[in-house]
Amino acid sequence: MKLKLHFFPFKIAMLTGFLLLFNQCSKNPVSGKKQVMLMSESQEKALGADSNPQILAEFGEYPDPNFQRYINDIGQRMAKISHRPTLPFQFKVVDSDVVNAFALPGGYVYFTRGIMAHFNSEAQLAGVLGHEIGHVTARHGASQYTKQMLGQVAFIGAMIASPKLAQFGEQLGQGLQLLFLKFSRDDESQSDQLGVLYSSKIGFNAQEMAGFFITLNRLSGGEDGSQRIPTFLSTHPDPGDRSKKVQAMALDYQAKNPGNFLDNRDSYLRLIDGIIYGEDPKQGYVENNIFYHPELKFQFPIPTGWKHINSPAQFQMASPDQKALMILTLAPEKTLSEAANNFVTKNKLKPISQQNTQINGLSAIVQVADQVAEQQQQAQQAQTVRIATTYIEYNGMIYMMHGVSEVNDFRTYDNTFGNTMKNFRVLTDPSKINVKPERVKIQTTYSEATLGELLKGYGTPEKRLKELSILNGMELTQRVARGTLIKTIGK
Repeated sequence: MKLKLHFFPFKIAMLTGFLLLFNQCSKNPVSGKKQVMLMSESQEKALGADSNPQILAEFGEYPDPNFQRYINDIGQRMAKISHRPTLPFQFKVVDSDVVNAFALPGGYVYFTRGIMAHFNSEAQLAGVLGHEIGHVTARHGASQYTKQMLGQVAFIGAMIASPKLAQFGEQLGQGLQLLFLKFSRDDESQSDQLGVLYSSKIGFNAQEMAGFFITLNRLSGGEDGSQRIPTFLSTHPDPGDRSKKVQAMALDYQAKNPGNFLDNRDSYLRLIDGIIYGEDPKQGYVENNIFYHPELKFQFPIPTGWKHINSPAQFQMASPDQKALMILTLAPEKTLSEAANNFVTKNKLKPISQQNTQINGLSAIVQVADQVAEQQQQAQQAQTVRIATTYIEYNGMIYMMHGVSEVNDFRTYDNTFGNTMKNFRVLTDPSKINVKPERVKIQTTYSEATLGELLKGYGTPEKRLKELSILNGMELTQRVARGTLIKTIGK
């Protein structure tokens, strides 16, 4: 939804604003204070319900019913003791390797398999789960609605310098306009408090939540070179000394409410034994500047130095100078001509050229068209966006590969676009098709030693020791008792 801004005379605007504020004041469910809220609870629920299919289509659910039942069971227990127990909360693990957790207004909460792999106890998970529920119960998502931002991990438009190109990428990727809301530090502090409260109320040791924030900070430092930077920290800004503050809040709660607060470390580690770690090759992977898709059985080259992002919906690439982008996606149409014609019509393009051809034995259409917005047409120095698109028919589907730049830059990228598109081909190499993903493997330590010594004993390469220490939430020099469960990586 795009909000159109209209300009009114100053007095009318003031009166309208006053009436709007007067009618939209409501009591916050958590603080009990009145606040200006331009979204009703029914609108929150509708927004979440409308966005949920988009999230699941973009990432997909992690294909393990045990995980889905597990996170839903804990989430529902916590939702019942929250400040908004009547909301229709839903909890899902999505199939993404980024380290993130996020919530939509209305009670839709998502954890990636990437963050699940980095938890080291059930109490850590419960604390972050309570944090996300807190964003919903305190209506942080609703209050930030007008400031919603695109999911930076999923949308490569953020890597494009030209607003016109980013806008075109946005139009191509409507399914990627996910509701990742960047909260304020005050919102984060309040959600940390609620995470401690909710997880403690159902019996978990919220001190573990503080330990997980240390893991996130270590990840954000990029010490291991894995580039799995936690999106959690970009959308959930650190309010400062977070781990210390959470630790203090947890200790305060436990002092005032004595009881047996659980970590459940071993049971959690056994649960995630075998979870996919990092990229899942079956969804496509990049090796030596070539993108391979083992399930759909195709491949194509990636221009040298171009950044790329893979998702179930599409594969996106951005040039190093941020002046061009390429996107591979599927067309809904059944024939090449329908796909080409509908794309031009839907995006109000002006065709420049179009021809039928063959791409490595596959029927194809190569098309070049310009996109000129009405306001751009009226401007004397308007920059037109030019799109080179190759439509390829393969295995009963129509693939569209778009190369986009401004007209003045198009000659610079035309050969690059063409080289990638003309080298789309059928994947037949068994060694590329049968690649297996890495998985978390839980080991019982055979003797007392440092974490580093134990990891080397399990065959961990030297260059991945730091990565594995972060994954385990420990330092390499930390001594580990015999019989302790630790994480390793294998296939």
